Amino acid sequence: MLGESGRTHVAAVDVGAGSGRVMLATFGGDRIELAEAHRFETPLGVDVPTGHDCWDSEAIVREIRVGIDKAEAMAPIDSVGCDTWGVDYVLLDETLRQVGLSVAYRDDRTAGLIDEVTSIMPAAEIYRRTGIHFQPYNTLYQLRATAKQHPDWLSAARHLLFTPDYLHFRLSGVIANEYSISTTSQLLSLETRDWDPDLLALAGVRPGLMRKPVEPGTVLGPMTGRDGRRPVLVIAPGGHDTASAVAAAPLGGPDEAFLSSGTWSLMGLESAVPYVGDLARGFNIGNEGGVCGRYRVLKNLMGLWLIQRVRKEFGEPAFSDLVAAAAAAPAWTSLINPDDPRFLNPSSMTDTIRTLAAEHGESVPDGLGAVARTVFDSLALDYARVKDELEALTGRPLTHVRIIGGGSQNGLLNQLTADACGIPVSAGPVETSALGNAALQMMGLGVIGSLEEARRIVRRSFAVKEVAPAATVPSGVRDRFRSIVKATTAIH
Repeated sequence: MLGESGRTHVAAVDVGAGSGRVMLATFGGDRIELAEAHRFETPLGVDVPTGHDCWDSEAIVREIRVGIDKAEAMAPIDSVGCDTWGVDYVLLDETLRQVGLSVAYRDDRTAGLIDEVTSIMPAAEIYRRTGIHFQPYNTLYQLRATAKQHPDWLSAARHLLFTPDYLHFRLSGVIANEYSISTTSQLLSLETRDWDPDLLALAGVRPGLMRKPVEPGTVLGPMTGRDGRRPVLVIAPGGHDTASAVAAAPLGGPDEAFLSSGTWSLMGLESAVPYVGDLARGFNIGNEGGVCGRYRVLKNLMGLWLIQRVRKEFGEPAFSDLVAAAAAAPAWTSLINPDDPRFLNPSSMTDTIRTLAAEHGESVPDGLGAVARTVFDSLALDYARVKDELEALTGRPLTHVRIIGGGSQNGLLNQLTADACGIPVSAGPVETSALGNAALQMMGLGVIGSLEEARRIVRRSFAVKEVAPAATVPSGVRDRFRSIVKATTAIH
C-alpha cells in the first residue's frame, strides 16, 4: 500500500566495483522519481601481509549508513535494499564476525584453477549443472583458492554471504543468501535452485556454509539500531546489480536484447528457460538467475573498465573530451579483443592495448583519441558478436538492443553499437540498477504488483533515446575482429 501521504519512499543502495550510491526512490502511484542521496568511491586496496586486492567491507557499510541517513533526511523511507557486483563474498564465524579478508574478484589468486577444477569434473558437467559461464573469478574458483592458500579461514567459517547478503546482514542482522547473486557463484544447481554438494566439495567448503537462496523481493526483516525511530524494512532486491538493472530495462518483447553498460558490459536476453546445450557452452553463455522466475541468458564482457583505466592513465580528462577525441580519430583503424584476460587487471591498460594491437598485426594506437577509439570500436564489434551468438542460440533474429546503465550516456558508443549490430538501439535509463532495486522493494512492500507493471512505470518515468544504424561496418573489419577473438578466446 502507498504511505499515508500517498507516496512510498525506499532507499536503493547500488554498489559497483568502482563507486556506490544511495538513491532515494519515490513512487506516488504513477511514476518513480530518483534522487541521489549519497555517492562514494568503493574502497579497494592491497592487504600488505597477503598481497591480495581486497574490499574494505567496514568502510562500505559506513558509507551506506551515511547514505541511508541522508535519504531519510530527504523523506521518510519505508525500506532499504542493496545490490552489488557478483561473485565476491564475506565469511563469518560462529560469533558472526568476519573471517579473513574480502578478496576482490580481480585478484590473481585464481590463475589456473579453471583447468584444475575441470580436470576433476568435466566442464560440460559443471555447465550442465549450473548453466554458468566459465570465468576465473567465479566464486567456485575463489573458494578453491582460499582452501589452498588460507584453509584456516574456511575451517573457522560458518556462513558465506555474498556482498549484498553481507550488507543486508549488517543492516538487519538476518543471515540469508539471495538467489540472483548466488547464481553468479557457479555453485548453485539449476535443477534444485540450491547448492550443488559436489561443486561445494570441489570448491573445498562444507555443506551448510550457505543457505538455500531467497527470491528477489523477499522481506528480510526490520532494520536494526533504529532507537525508537520510524521502522524501516530491509528487502532483498535482485542482489546482483545486473538482475536489478534488467528488472527495470524497458524490454518490449522476447526478441529484444539488453546491454547493461558500465564497468562490465552484460549483454543478453531475458528467458523463461535456461540454455545449457553444447552451443551455449561453446559460446560461454551464462544463465544467471533473474527476477520473477526469469533467467538472464547473457555474456559477461569486459566493458568500460578498459576506458576507465585509460582515462585515469591520461590524467582523467572530462569524459566528454575523451569521447570527442575518440570521435575525431579514424574509425576501425586498430582493433583488440576487449575480453582478452590480460585486460582483467594490467599494470597499464594503455600499454596493454598497444601491445595486444601489435601482437595481432593491428596499427598501434597513439594518443588518447586513438586509444579510446580502439576501445569503442572493439566494444561495438564485441556487442555485434554477442548478438550473432544469441541469434544462433535462439534461432530468432534480434530486433532491438536496449542499452541501460551509465554507459548508455556515451553517444559515440551507442551509434557504433547500432552500426555494428545493424539494428536500432535505445539508450537509457541510466540508473537502472537503482531503479530495479527500488521496484523490487516496492513489489516486496505490495505497492507494485508485478514485473510487467514495474516496467510500464519505468517507461512512463524515464525517457530513452532511440538510435538507428547510420553506417555500414566494412566486412574486412569484421573479419579482422573475428580473427583476433578466435586467437585469444579459450573455450573450456
